[in-house]
Amino acid sequence: MLCRSSTIRCSRLPEFAARLNWFLKNRPHLAQLVSRWQEAGTEERRLLSLLRGHRMKALLRRMLDQTEFLSDYGVRALSKAHDQQPFQLEHNGACFGVGYVPAESNSRAFGGNSNWRGPIWMPVNYLLVESMYEFHRYYGEDFRVECPVGSGRYLSLREVAEELSRRLARLFLRRPDGLRPVFGDNGILQTDPNFRDHILFHEYFHGDSGRGVGASHQTGWTGLIALLLQPRTEGSVQIATTLDQETAA
Repeated sequence: MLCRSSTIRCSRLPEFAARLNWFLKNRPHLAQLVSRWQEAGTEERRLLSLLRGHRMKALLRRMLDQTEFLSDYGVRALSKAHDQQPFQLEHNGACFGVGYVPAESNSRAFGGNSNWRGPIWMPVNYLLVESMYEFHRYYGEDFRVECPVGSGRYLSLREVAEELSRRLARLFLRRPDGLRPVFGDNGILQTDPNFRDHILFHEYFHGDSGRGVGASHQTGWTGLIALLLQPRTEGSVQIATTLDQETAA
């Protein structure tokens, strides 16, 4: 729901606007499930989304919680809360469970691939970042959420998008100790001059450490990090500056 939201200007799309108004008039029971598309936001934009403002804030309270979905390196595929409290289902005398698995699988279920039980995926995170920008275009700077949850720091949705971009960039940037999270504990990749500056675009990443997992050549989607490094608004310029400083360090 969050990843498929969009802002539009009805004055530029008269035929589309007419279709929206038809639904408002003839299918009000369906229209009321969608965001307040009849109410203009900043610069007369309309929001077309299953998430109204209060629903989105409820979702973000969990997504931006570092004890659940928010990692130092992006948004996890499954809440870390399931590390201590796995989801369990009892059926016909058997108990089945799904727990937080941040990287390689700890069982042969699903072919031994944990994929969606904790790791960080670049394409999903990219869609989340883009959605935050779209919501910000509608709500503006006054719509703010706590990020990270419990920090007492309230950010606009644009600033949330920038914070997620910074965390994703950390996957590839050197830490103060000179090591890149993506290379994990691989000494050759971390220190050998023939390898240390050749970044691998892994399939997905460890939900806690940022270590690259799975195929190491997924430039088709992990290469999206290049778009997140590009300044896109006046506020985003600071991202590029910060990243340049971290890279130089």
